[in-house]
Amino acid sequence: MVLEVHTRTYHLFPFKISHKRRRLYPLPGTKQGRQENLWHVQSLNLVKCVWRQVLLSGDSQIGDVLRSPSRPLFVAAEFGNFEFIVELIRSYPDLIWKVDEQSRSIFHIAVMHRQEKIFNLINDIGAHKDLITSYKDANNCNMLHLAGKLAPLHRLKIVSGAALQMQRELLWFKEVEKNVQPLYKEMRDTKGRTPCMLFTEEHEGLVKGGERWMKDTATSCMLVATLITTVMFAAIFTVPGGNNNATGTPIFLRSKSFLIFATSDALALFSSVTSILMFLSILTSRYAEEDFLESLPKRLIIGLTTLFFSIASMLIAFSASFFIVLRHQLAWVVIPVALTACIPVTLFAFLQFPLLADVMHSTYGSGIFSRKTKDMLY
Repeated sequence: MVLEVHTRTYHLFPFKISHKRRRLYPLPGTKQGRQENLWHVQSLNLVKCVWRQVLLSGDSQIGDVLRSPSRPLFVAAEFGNFEFIVELIRSYPDLIWKVDEQSRSIFHIAVMHRQEKIFNLINDIGAHKDLITSYKDANNCNMLHLAGKLAPLHRLKIVSGAALQMQRELLWFKEVEKNVQPLYKEMRDTKGRTPCMLFTEEHEGLVKGGERWMKDTATSCMLVATLITTVMFAAIFTVPGGNNNATGTPIFLRSKSFLIFATSDALALFSSVTSILMFLSILTSRYAEEDFLESLPKRLIIGLTTLFFSIASMLIAFSASFFIVLRHQLAWVVIPVALTACIPVTLFAFLQFPLLADVMHSTYGSGIFSRKTKDMLY
């Protein structure tokens, strides 16, 4: 009876994961958000109560639960039910030694399904980590081999773009590599493949997809940057208001608006040229696996940032030029036009910011393996 209730409880509990996979995030203040928070707390409390009953039944009952068809411990690791696993291990620490039918622990399952919060728990078990990471399955694959395999599709789609997906896979491989003994980096499976060889074989298609995605993005952005460079270069020779016929100097040279125009024109030109060079370096890159870790993302960040800056500077130069030409005849039009010029900049920011934020977080942020105190096991 306890086993049946426990199994039902577990299948109720992963609601949080299913919402995450559908990319639905109800706001905390809404009715749906409050209901799901309540459901989450009630489910966790129910798990605690049922698990306490299981512990009182003795080791035999615990073994029956873990060997049940639902295999709650390993299914929880697969779907990333962090709270569920922490609650079980805190009350029964020996669970870290449990393995499935293929001799894989919950940490091996977490690596296979790219569940970083659960894998991070391996840092809380001390010297036992070396023993657990030494487990091998029937194909002689260790934990690093599992990190070398391609992640499940639903875990790859956490980030957008094949290049960022490749970066995330490299981050996983490097992290697992730091947690295994050096000997296991050269261990071969039954097909004679080392973890690095397996990684290269499994991610061949993702590398090609990342290269295609990077080149398409760089080509599109480079076209825009080239147009801005052309316009800004020509604009400085056709200054608003014209030039003095005698001296050749601009008529409005001493005007503050002209200073704004000249400065923003120069900034737009220089930043767009920088953007072109960055995207050109992306197009001519060798596209090795390691390039997706830092080199290519950094170039993309610089390229997108300077492109945004050049667009903003170009529109400032346009507004200043518009003000110089029409400030006496149509002064009332200047402010609406200047406000309208903010629309393209804002639109570009909203469209490209998610991509730029993802790249910056993966490359310069705390990373997917960052931890908070509440995420620690003990």
